[in-house]
Amino acid sequence: MNLDVIAAVGLVVLLSLVGLALWRPLVGRAPSLGRRVMRLSVVLAVAVALTGFGAYRLMNARSVQLLGHQVASIETDEKIVALTFDDGPTDRYVEAVLAALGAYRARGTFFVVGAAAQANQSALSALVAAGHEIGNHSFTHRRLVFVSVDTVAREVESTDRVIRSAGYRGPILFRPPFGKRLLSAPFYLRQNARTTVMWNLEPDSLSAIADDPQAMAKYVADNVRPGSIVLLHVWSGARAASRVALPLILEALTGKGYRVVGVSELLDGT
Repeated sequence: MNLDVIAAVGLVVLLSLVGLALWRPLVGRAPSLGRRVMRLSVVLAVAVALTGFGAYRLMNARSVQLLGHQVASIETDEKIVALTFDDGPTDRYVEAVLAALGAYRARGTFFVVGAAAQANQSALSALVAAGHEIGNHSFTHRRLVFVSVDTVAREVESTDRVIRSAGYRGPILFRPPFGKRLLSAPFYLRQNARTTVMWNLEPDSLSAIADDPQAMAKYVADNVRPGSIVLLHVWSGARAASRVALPLILEALTGKGYRVVGVSELLDGT
């Protein structure tokens, strides 16, 4: 069942019917078959455009989701913040990442890609052994939009199995690849009582500062608030700046009196 496609087609039909219903009293009856066909074509084009615009805004929304439980930050007076890491893990960089977190007694939340975790089992096991929280970021990192609920299930459940095989016993939160979702993914997650975790700060996704570790740390320090969820990428060779920025971000947060916790602990404060 592809809820994304069903919803999109349904919305196009609904908007088309509304457009046709409004056209006649506003413009009058079409005098010929050709004009009626042109009218229908215009209405359909507008309906498709509006549906596409709405779907684009919804699939990229950080704080809005039509189904299920979604969180991008929490409201709290306690100075706690979650550092989350997408993609990976990789054996090559896990020691450096763990060392940075360990130096500040910080607990990270790692949203792992199932295929990468399966190929880098030592890295996944090291994260689990160090007591960090492990989340699910799908198995193949494909965009989970305009896909069936069965496809979402395969992506999520395959990754769950990899995570559990490393000995992780905590709750497994979910973050959609690229942060994109419409109805199919949220429907599956709601049916399985899974939380969608987004973010409200993303320093290494901002092109103006993504290559400057000091600027990324300053951005986080200037914009963090109690209950923030920060997104970072540290696993690829191209993300050297993010790995350098990690201890600087931790130092800045610690200096401002923040405690870095897992997302589940953050949610326990809501």
